[in-house]
Amino acid sequence: MLKPTGPIPPGGERPIGAIVGDLVDEGKAYARAEFDLAKAIAASKAISLKVPLILFGAALLVGMAALNALAVAIFIVLAMVMKPIFAGLLAFVLIAGVAALLAWLGVRKLKAP
Repeated sequence: MLKPTGPIPPGGERPIGAIVGDLVDEGKAYARAEFDLAKAIAASKAISLKVPLILFGAALLVGMAALNALAVAIFIVLAMVMKPIFAGLLAFVLIAGVAALLAWLGVRKLKAP
């Protein structure tokens, strides 16, 4: 940084190097304060989202368990009318078909403006 090497001249004006140096220091301090504010806001939002995210994770696990129960129920119903190996394959095809349809619809929605 450009700092004055001696006392202020008799005219009372500070050298340009000192003024520029002060401006740079103040700009750095302002940028640091803005960055710290942004960090504090992000931390506050992260803390407030912690409980909802935990609840969504638990809901996802319960939903997956329900999907497994549905798959087993489909298999059992099909196994009553056909051999178990074919019932398992047909249940797989049905559930995979629904998953593929949902994925296809999702891709279409992503591409649509």
